[in-house]
Amino acid sequence: MLWGLGRWLRAAGYDTATAARGLADGELLRRAGAEGRVLLTLDRALEARAGAQAVAITLGSEGLDAGARELRARLGIDWLRAPFTRCLVDNAALVPASNDARRDLPPKARTLGGAINGCPDCGRLYWPGSHVRRMLARLEAWQESVPPRRVRTVGVGAMGRRAGDIS
Repeated sequence: MLWGLGRWLRAAGYDTATAARGLADGELLRRAGAEGRVLLTLDRALEARAGAQAVAITLGSEGLDAGARELRARLGIDWLRAPFTRCLVDNAALVPASNDARRDLPPKARTLGGAINGCPDCGRLYWPGSHVRRMLARLEAWQESVPPRRVRTVGVGAMGRRAGDIS
């Protein structure tokens, strides 16, 4: 579930990282601190050990929707911060797609208008098609679902070295 939530945070424009499988809790906390990241976890005991640096979220039967609402309420996550400016898979900042890459788009996608961006690392293309529209609608719903109770300013020093770093 957290991996999926990380993907949605990238869709909103946040820089996220996933911990390596099997990484010991102490090392995970050390790395999160060294990188200035907030650690998202399902482990309440880990949250207690980390203090303000970790946020344990509860993902019940509502899954991602509940997690998104909780992140908005507890961290002031702006789900419309910078939609589709990061690759959903590898987290790289997107760049305008090259003309060569645009030729690989389905013909109808080339006529939609709007930005066509690509990931410089994996080559995935992002354009304003139905998939992006559906995801954007969900981000908008999460943004409107609950006002933040505790707002953490998104910027240097608040969530990490760069604006919006989250682990």
